This record gives sequence, C-alpha cells and structure tokens, in this order.
Amino acid sequence: MSDLPVLTSPLLDVAGVRHAFFTRQGGVSEGIYAGLNAGLGSRDDPDAVNENRRRAAAHLGAEAILTAYQIHSADAVVAGGPWPDGAPQADAVVSATPGVVCGALAADCAPVLFVDPEARVVAAAHAGWKGALTGVLEAAIKRMEGLGARRERLRAAVGPCIGPDSYEVGLEFLERFAAADPAYAAFFRAGGSDDKRMFDLPAFVLGRLRAAAVERCEWIGRDTCAEPELFFSNRRAFKQAEPDYGRLLSAIMLEG
Repeated sequence: MSDLPVLTSPLLDVAGVRHAFFTRQGGVSEGIYAGLNAGLGSRDDPDAVNENRRRAAAHLGAEAILTAYQIHSADAVVAGGPWPDGAPQADAVVSATPGVVCGALAADCAPVLFVDPEARVVAAAHAGWKGALTGVLEAAIKRMEGLGARRERLRAAVGPCIGPDSYEVGLEFLERFAAADPAYAAFFRAGGSDDKRMFDLPAFVLGRLRAAAVERCEWIGRDTCAEPELFFSNRRAFKQAEPDYGRLLSAIMLEG
C-alpha cells in the first residue's frame, strides 16, 4: 500500500476490512487545491485529481475508488464493480463485493463509513446537513440490510467535517430543523449575535445514527474548517474569497 497520511477509526478496525479518512496531504494538486484533492467536480486539473484518486486507491490496495455524483440527496446505491455508465447520482455507496472501494467526498459535510463485520457489508455516505436531515444515513442502512446486514451489528464512524465551533448559521436554518422535529433544536446553541446559531453537525449525524439503532458510532473529532494544513473546507474557502475548494476522500472496502 502507498504511504499516505490518513485518519482511521478503531470502530472500523475489523479483520478483512480496510478504511481511511484521507487528508489533503500526499497529493499532486497545486494552488488552492494543493495536495490530495479527490473531487472530479472541482475545477482542478483532472489529471491531477485522477492521480490523487489513484494514490488513494493504492493506499487501500485497490485499483480504483467508487464515488457517486453527489447531489446532497437521500439516495444510496449498491456497487458490485465499476460503474457501467458513469457515476450515478446518489450520496451513499454500498457494497458486499470484495475489492470494491466505497468512497464519499466532502469538504465540511460529514463522511460516514459503515461496516457490518458479520454480514461483510460496507458503505460510505456523504452527509451534509441536507442529506442528514432528509435521510441519507437511513437510506444507506436500508441498502446494507438488503445485502444481509443488520443494523444492530453495524459500526459507523463520522470522519473529518465542520465542527460545532465553526458552523454558524442563521435562524432560518434552525427553523428548518425544528420544523422537521422540535427535538433537533438541541443541536444548536447561541452564535455570535442574536440572529445566529452554532450547529453541531457531527452530533446531529450521530443522533440520526443512534435513532436508526446504530449504537456503535463515533465522530473522529476533526474539524475541517479549523485545520487548513490537513483538510479542505468549503466554508473556509468562502471566507477567504477563494473561487473553489478541494474535496476530501473517505473510503472503505472488503479485502479481496
């Protein structure tokens, strides 16, 4: 395997399973994308992005990583091999096929990696606030169950994402969550002014996982917006008036 600096979760340290939350370090992209930008949807040089993805796949001992065309949806797809007609529109990739790498791209949104160690099913989900609120995690779990997984056996790890001290939002954002469920107000606290609130995305994602009966779950505790040396961040790029931003990759696979 290639020697890229990655983060991992002990919850996913399962025999016959490989996973990684890649940082921005170790890639060939330059400028605002400097490092391991894995986002083909960015305006980075496609050759650089493909080389970065090749390096990430090699780190896991694979030839390629399957990511969907992410649209902040609540859709999950099953992958048994390379996409036959290009990446489908979805925000979670599920597989029970050894050697297939399920990947999720993010740059503040929460990447979530899943495994059922007994059924040998894995998944990677892209859970921004919209996807998490509308059900992408539950969709991934249902797809996993369709391949033989059981939610009480699932383990899930939330990778680097925007942290609770970096995610300031307007009152309309809080109101949207409270309209879905008044209990969701607990994931907000006072912001820098009366019309602002701080949103705890990782806690919300973990809350949705636990509500779906996934008790073994954790956030690895890294804030993408606060650590520019390690992570790309949409919000940080916006604050710095940068025209675009790189995408981080998180991935999991069953060994072949």
